[in-house]
Amino acid sequence: MYKIAVVGPRQSVDRILTLAREIEKELEFVPYVYSKTAEVKEFVINPETPVDFWLFSGFIPYKIAVNAVGTNENFVYIDSSELSIYKGIVELSAAHGQLLERISVDMIDSYFCAKDLAQLEQPLQKMYLKTFDVDIQAEELFDFHYDLWRQGNIEAALTCYPTVYVELQKAGIPAFWLSPTRHEIIHTIRMFFEKIKTSYYKDAQISVVIMEILAYDAIKEKMKESYRLDYLELDLKKTLIQLCERLDGSLFEQGNGRYAIFSTRGAVEQEIGALKDKVNYLSLEAGSAVAVGIGFGQTVFTAETNAYRAIRESKGKEQHEIIIVQEDGTMIDAVGKEEELTYAYRTDDKAFLAKLDEGNISIKTFKRLESLIRKMDWTTFTTKDLAIHLKMSDRNAQRIVSDLCKVSIVECVGEELRYSRGRPVKVYRLV
Repeated sequence: MYKIAVVGPRQSVDRILTLAREIEKELEFVPYVYSKTAEVKEFVINPETPVDFWLFSGFIPYKIAVNAVGTNENFVYIDSSELSIYKGIVELSAAHGQLLERISVDMIDSYFCAKDLAQLEQPLQKMYLKTFDVDIQAEELFDFHYDLWRQGNIEAALTCYPTVYVELQKAGIPAFWLSPTRHEIIHTIRMFFEKIKTSYYKDAQISVVIMEILAYDAIKEKMKESYRLDYLELDLKKTLIQLCERLDGSLFEQGNGRYAIFSTRGAVEQEIGALKDKVNYLSLEAGSAVAVGIGFGQTVFTAETNAYRAIRESKGKEQHEIIIVQEDGTMIDAVGKEEELTYAYRTDDKAFLAKLDEGNISIKTFKRLESLIRKMDWTTFTTKDLAIHLKMSDRNAQRIVSDLCKVSIVECVGEELRYSRGRPVKVYRLV
């Protein structure tokens, strides 16, 4: 059973849990209630109860969590629209006895687009807006609304922070807490549960790990006594059986230094670190490089086909890194390393393929280059940058960029002066 952390202030968490338990009864929910948003950081860094997924009551706690530990595909937040502001205006107007014309609103920076805000301002005489970052102190938001109220500029205040809402009410200011509507909560919860189910089926996919000790024939020739080779193979098998135990998989010997382990995607992804360690040990034991290809798929045939494609890619690289080919054809290079890259080597854009053919560049080479540029968030780059990160020679990087320039996929946008003598380095941009 998956465990879901529900993070938010008490009132939000109670609402979410009530609706979530009505919709889904097979999941376990763990409430993480905060009185101050700063507590969210501690929740995600040192959770009291280990959980599989995190559901945040709004964008603010979600953003704090991301700032603390980085982007995580298991983080989901309940989105809120400008509908909550309309709801606040209607409820406060009803309590006021007439339509409000002057209000103050606080919201996280760039949460609503300018078009949404323009629509909100139309029925109002004046709307005072304060945008903020998640690091803001609640006192600053309270002071923003309170000062406007004291000066007679507003009739009511709308705030994203529950603590600010409580303090405004204590100060006698008509206030409304901007929180997701029941419909928005239910919609997000349903989408979230679909994501969890997808994750389950993804983890249950078949995985085939193929490991090949390279130059195995040369190793056999070096072994003057056949028993030495038998002892080596026994040592290798022992290591592989230990790995199988970690992966809850089955080992198959394919001969001539090649082995296959059948397991599940979830088990392999969780034990990538152990897999790397065992591969390094195998390499030392055999005194040879080891190529590793992993394939995922819904069927054994698909997973095995992808694994063979991955092992070919691994053998073709100087470093013999672990390569994964996923069920949709997406390839992952240098698995578990800092320079890990994820890219697709397929495209159905015929015009783009024609351009690559004209430049004599394979779709795989371009996708690797593109993936690196996106990952590093480069607006410009040099051939030296590509050579270092893609582990290729300077000459090869220069040839690829030159070919891409010829078909207008990459363009030269300037030069970078060197500190030492020599030609300036050309700077490029992906078109």
